[in-house]
Amino acid sequence: MIRTCCAACGTQLANTAPRCGNCHTLYCGRDCQKLHWKAGHKKDCKKIELGGGAEQYYADKKCAEAVAVAVEECADDTQGQTCYICTEALHWKTKEGLVRGCACGDREGVDSGTTGIAHVSCLAEQAKLSVAEAEENNLDGKRWSSRWKPWHTCSLCGQQYHGVVRCALGWACWKTYVGRPEADQARRYAITELGTGLSMAEHHADALPVRETELAMEQRLGASEECLLDVQSNLAKTYKELGRGEALHMQRDVYSRTLILYGEEAVDTLIEANNYAVCLVSLRHFEKARSLLRKTLPVARRVFGESHVSMLRMRGCYAEMLYRNDNATLDDLHEAVKTLENMERIARRVLGGAHPLTVDIEGDVKNARAALRAREEPSSGGP
Repeated sequence: MIRTCCAACGTQLANTAPRCGNCHTLYCGRDCQKLHWKAGHKKDCKKIELGGGAEQYYADKKCAEAVAVAVEECADDTQGQTCYICTEALHWKTKEGLVRGCACGDREGVDSGTTGIAHVSCLAEQAKLSVAEAEENNLDGKRWSSRWKPWHTCSLCGQQYHGVVRCALGWACWKTYVGRPEADQARRYAITELGTGLSMAEHHADALPVRETELAMEQRLGASEECLLDVQSNLAKTYKELGRGEALHMQRDVYSRTLILYGEEAVDTLIEANNYAVCLVSLRHFEKARSLLRKTLPVARRVFGESHVSMLRMRGCYAEMLYRNDNATLDDLHEAVKTLENMERIARRVLGGAHPLTVDIEGDVKNARAALRAREEPSSGGP
């Protein structure tokens, strides 16, 4: 259950918590259920039951809210446009507006006439059809995963959706598969999409119970080490964003286990090395981060190349480590500025100017230049 708190008092509950016999709303116990019934649940219970039960009802509701937010934020980009899937401005059924959350027309090598503008409902329908085909043909492994891809990646430009559009798609995905059994593959993937969407929209407090519920679920289902590492890595990143102390220990553990499982040149190992380094930098453990990144950056260059998004993130972490360090030398600050200016050019070409990583790099360029100017300018004052 993603609704993991008592509806009356807000206490965090286990998966086996008691619930309303009609609509399955969760409670601590009988006293909270009675209190909530008198406070207004009596009026809403039937409506929630008819909406598919508490989890489905609230998933539908949150999806509609997330779509509305995405449409509003994308309004300037989509004004006067139509959906590339259904060719309409308003969706025929939901009457929702348009969104754009990818790099179509915003980077080199992508046809400027291909806008990627669509309705979230149309994107979700494409994704559902792709997954349904995989299930009908009993695909598994990488072939099944490739059919899941439309839930998070644009079929036109190949870039993952980001920001509030990714959040809206996360809710659309969750509401599609929430009614399936807990062990169902699509449902397990859907909870990951929801957590990722919430995180990409910076709703980290909302992402936390999703990530924690996902981990508890996978542990109950006896998931593989590979799966648990992915889930724990996502949870560690959410802890970091919320300033939780357990983030560093969990991220270090995930990196160590990934290194043992896959080896130092594996993509997963390099990604977790960077996640660990980011956590170290956020806590100002600059020398530990420097040591780790100097060891992994040469490997990452061989594996990814300079233009890969994971390489950009790792180089960005290294540059941030340099310019944020109070003990940085003048050479360190010059290196940080040079690195970030080079990254900015690559990011604009590969990801486009609107991508969150490009925006983050632009901010880091300004911060690094400011740190360099502060060090280079002579201090004012008397002799």
